[in-house]
Amino acid sequence: MDALTQLARLNEECAAYFDDLYAPDRKVYVFGDGDARARVALVGEAPGEQETLLGKPFVGRAGKNLESFLAATGLRRAELYITNTVKFRPTRLSPTGRTVNRPPTREEIALFCPWLQREMGIVAPKWIVSLGNVPLRALTGKPLAIGSVHGQVLESELGAPLFALYHPASVLYNPKLREVYARDLEALREEMHFRRLI
Repeated sequence: MDALTQLARLNEECAAYFDDLYAPDRKVYVFGDGDARARVALVGEAPGEQETLLGKPFVGRAGKNLESFLAATGLRRAELYITNTVKFRPTRLSPTGRTVNRPPTREEIALFCPWLQREMGIVAPKWIVSLGNVPLRALTGKPLAIGSVHGQVLESELGAPLFALYHPASVLYNPKLREVYARDLEALREEMHFRRLI
């Protein structure tokens, strides 16, 4: 069975599991996208509003920053596999009554971790880039903080090396991170050149 078929079956199984778990809620799932045999996988936190509407990870405001990130590293989206740790949009009501994003809970992350590990096992990337704290902790199994390890190569629980980056959205909320993010992207590009991934 090829990787695309395996991923499709995994996604169906995952959706059925969470539909049952969260019934009668109607969750909208956003599964991974890209090359099912990519050498590099990007793993984010959870889909936002635009991702939920379009059914594809990293297509909202953070997605625009991701495009800049790809340009800086010499990667093309079509060559990557891009996914999130949690597959549905975590939301809350704002004081004005609007539905807004919230960070995933520990329970949500713990429930999705085995699915993420199975997903990465099918894709079998040679290199993983974590985007933010949630995937960093999910893939290393350690209570790390991105502020302490960004721009570093770490060991993941999957055997593939993991490069820790801030989430692309963090630059939207904290412009002071732009220079740090640029340096980290340059370090990532050098690492990938060294390992002949680009």
